[in-house]
Amino acid sequence: MESLISLVNRLQRACTALGDHGEESALPTLWDSLPAIAVVGGQSSGKSSVLESIVGKDFLPRGSGIVTRRPLVLQLHRIDEGREYAEFLHLPRKKFTDFALVRKEIQDETDRETGRTKQISSVPIHLSIYSPNVVNLTLIDLPGLTKVAVEGQPDSIVADIENMVRSFIEKPNCIILAISPANQDLATSDAIKIAREVDPKGERTFGVLTKIDLMDKGTDAVDILEGKSYRLQYPWVGVVNRSQADINKNVDMIAARRREREYFATSPDYKHLAQRMGSEYLGKMLSKHLESVIKSRIPGLQSLVGKTIAELEAELSRLGKPVAADAGGKLYMIMEICRGFDQIYKEHLDGVRPGGERIYNVFDNQLPAALKRLQFDKQLSMENVRKLITEADGYQPHLIAPEQGYRRLIESSLVSIRGPAEAAVDAVHGILKELVHKAIRETAELRQYPTLRSEVGNASFDSLERMREESRKATLKLVDMECSYLTVDFFRKLPQDVEKGGNPTHSIFDRYNDIYLRRIGSNVLAYVNMVSASLRNSIPKSIVYCQVREAKRSLLDHFFTEIGKKELKELSNLLNEDPAVMERRAALAKRLELYRNAQSEIDSVAWSK
Repeated sequence: MESLISLVNRLQRACTALGDHGEESALPTLWDSLPAIAVVGGQSSGKSSVLESIVGKDFLPRGSGIVTRRPLVLQLHRIDEGREYAEFLHLPRKKFTDFALVRKEIQDETDRETGRTKQISSVPIHLSIYSPNVVNLTLIDLPGLTKVAVEGQPDSIVADIENMVRSFIEKPNCIILAISPANQDLATSDAIKIAREVDPKGERTFGVLTKIDLMDKGTDAVDILEGKSYRLQYPWVGVVNRSQADINKNVDMIAARRREREYFATSPDYKHLAQRMGSEYLGKMLSKHLESVIKSRIPGLQSLVGKTIAELEAELSRLGKPVAADAGGKLYMIMEICRGFDQIYKEHLDGVRPGGERIYNVFDNQLPAALKRLQFDKQLSMENVRKLITEADGYQPHLIAPEQGYRRLIESSLVSIRGPAEAAVDAVHGILKELVHKAIRETAELRQYPTLRSEVGNASFDSLERMREESRKATLKLVDMECSYLTVDFFRKLPQDVEKGGNPTHSIFDRYNDIYLRRIGSNVLAYVNMVSASLRNSIPKSIVYCQVREAKRSLLDHFFTEIGKKELKELSNLLNEDPAVMERRAALAKRLELYRNAQSEIDSVAWSK
């Protein structure tokens, strides 16, 4: 069972070393979940004397005003034999055998944290004492409650101390050791008052009466010690501390314990309670109770630690890895992040992720609809056909067929396809840009580095712009090629007219009759529709080849080339993080280390059920 208290001791030391000591934090706090005994009392209540009696050593600072200005986590370790010694967590491997030096170090370490002022701090001091004269026990000595600020202290000190004490004892895993002097009315006890506020049923509170030997003649504390007044769930314990004269004379603590036992054993008022009175009994009783509480909390601690490790690992994963220090490491990191972005982008185009299907919609709906809106039949109206045919004849009508007129009609119709072709190029370009935005948002590492995110976005858009220009040229060439060369076989298969059917008496502007002109318009429309159907298939091929395929293949190629030329400072600028993210990652990493160590410690402890 002793290993249980040792377990909590090790975890508390680890918590303090890693900055987790119950302060307010958005991070989960292991300290709050560890069972602990907090010692609470007003100034001059005998709190320090009780602790020294339990330890058997005179080691705590004394004086007027507020002496304890930081929590003192006092961990007692029973050893079978050997010289007594003390160790501070902030001075590893240094053993104190002179306990007067322990007192001085407590004062000095308090001043290091608070300055040589009378301010208080919630950062605890960890002190371990190894002795054959102690029981395995951990106590947290808190600053004494006070009602008045002394010179050099702010007026808020009274509330500050109360708030600090409350922050420790209001936690459900905290056992409260409430110290009250017997020679004062318990109704005015600061310790009992604050203990009842946070533990109204007294389920976590142990009451200790000090200065029983200093009560006025004719009065006693029997009713309180027997539980007849100020009832708590656990029996009150009375102690008799050294007098100020004993302290001044450096009376040995072991001798003081013996005199305390004799006082209760021989006192007519208290001898019937002597078996559960005194500082020795108090220490053993608290040690036994702490062990039982720790044992009951072990399963909950294991569950909390396992759950918190998973949460911390998940958040660290979301925040990403810390930045490498050297140029090579930074370059590799940038390349890996960009490859991750590039892969996500390809997945959008390939259908693994949504978005790429919109490109097909451009080819299957938008382009055909745009071609249909051209309304070639209206462009080939009787009036327009007549105008172009007669203009192509010039002063001499064609003898057999108006070939030049045909060409002009076809070219004027086909050139209008350039508009839908360009619109399709631009529509796909817009989709490819939107997918860049989506891929950037979905690349977790890019959220970590705003400068790199911006550079990757700009490089991607520059590449897409170059691809759009190439696609526009290639796509418009397809249209221009159809305009520059007409398919002869199409016209050879058309029925040939023996004569134009013109009337020689008509003017040059009325050389062809309506039937003949309608036939020309019909033939041209059939050819234009054939070419339009062909371009409906070839334009998407050109766009996919010049834009979509290239975006998949070489979106960041130019960016990679430029990155390889950058120096360390430029690479560092690309990997500049939000300072808040860096701080958060560091805090999480420390907390994760704490919880992993805690998990190992808890799992290593063998305890009987």
